[in-house]
Amino acid sequence: MTRGIYIIANDKVIDHAIALLNSIRLYDQQTPVLMIPYDDNYQQIAELLKTHYNVELYGDLEFIERLSTKLHETFGGQFFARPNQFRKQACWFGEFDEFLYIDTDIVVFEKIADNLNYLQDYDFINCDYQHAGGIRNVFSQQVLTEKVFSETEVKDIFNGGFWGSKKNLISEQDLYEVFTECAKHPEYFDFSEKTSDQPIINYMLLKRIPKRFNIVRRPEKAPGNWAGTPYFQKQDNTLIDPKVNQKLQYLHWAGIRIQPGCPYWDIWEYYRNLNPNLPPANFPQPNYWQRNITQIKGFLRSLNI
Repeated sequence: MTRGIYIIANDKVIDHAIALLNSIRLYDQQTPVLMIPYDDNYQQIAELLKTHYNVELYGDLEFIERLSTKLHETFGGQFFARPNQFRKQACWFGEFDEFLYIDTDIVVFEKIADNLNYLQDYDFINCDYQHAGGIRNVFSQQVLTEKVFSETEVKDIFNGGFWGSKKNLISEQDLYEVFTECAKHPEYFDFSEKTSDQPIINYMLLKRIPKRFNIVRRPEKAPGNWAGTPYFQKQDNTLIDPKVNQKLQYLHWAGIRIQPGCPYWDIWEYYRNLNPNLPPANFPQPNYWQRNITQIKGFLRSLNI
């Protein structure tokens, strides 16, 4: 049985990918990582990640293109801000029997692949508190009023930036059927904040994968992981969640632009610049108002406003 990690990236997110891979390799030199190209502009990042982190390119690029084309035919361009994010669904058909998918706006604070051990008992894992905010950014109230899903089922919604599962648990035909179902009912989904793939993959999870587990529901409880959370405490170059007195497993800047002045910028900058063989990141300093607006937005998100 093979285990590994998938990421999706292109040349525009080189700095983000470096930070993520620096953090992965700090705790784990062995677990293989494959990159799914976000678009055709990936040659520079593919070479850099292979040279410094032994990251290989996803093997079947023709399948990724076929998936993207079928998606566009199914949905058109009216639903999603970033339809190429659906390319991450190629994870189901890659070389790993068990896999994690990780967004590049994440850094990890542990040997993150060990979370795949939960797949001994489940078919799908995630690790976040998306459900604590209700169905916002995933579904509209209509899924409940029309009994598409129950109140209990929607408590299993998750953030699409970090999840894990098993090869071929979802078939290519399953994907196309789910895409078609969702395209017929755009009123079921909350795309108001341009969350792109997240509503659709949540729909697929609830419809097709009953044996699922959110790691934050483990008996010993679990820390948060969203960078918009204002109360994490720094410990060396990791973070502690004082509500459960545990080190974070990872930190995700979902919906937050990573730049000087953003939440936990010093943590991201540390991991981005951890490899001495690569030049440090060069970000322009935001002006005073930009810094304050970023901080205010993060605070409001933490309150679910």
